[in-house]
Amino acid sequence: MPFVRTAVPTGIEPSRKRDIVRSIHDALVEGIGMPQDELFNLVSEYRDGEFFFDRSFNGIARSENVIVVEITLRRGRSDAMKRALYAAITRNLEANASVSPKDVFIFMHENDYSDWSVGNGVFAMTITQQRGTDG
Repeated sequence: MPFVRTAVPTGIEPSRKRDIVRSIHDALVEGIGMPQDELFNLVSEYRDGEFFFDRSFNGIARSENVIVVEITLRRGRSDAMKRALYAAITRNLEANASVSPKDVFIFMHENDYSDWSVGNGVFAMTITQQRGTDG
């Protein structure tokens, strides 16, 4: 279950935020085979003076509208899968949310099942062995 944090500039309308979230989610489903119901994306806004970045780092001409996507997930995806995922996220954001590929930063944090509890205070390793129920 990936957990995504997406930082966007202040003032983006809610419908566009939903388009951004859906673009990222669809790429995760397609790119790494994540189940459709594993949507967890915390969107936060940053104001002018809260996120500092070089607009020409690594030779890429960025605007002031950089989107930062941080993905935390269980370790085990190959570099090829990650490469395809990054490309799919960027492609989807451009097509569905009008985000320039130049304005997309993606960071991956990997860990193990022992680093998660996803509900009811249950150790996530237990959930991998038996799908949790609400009750």
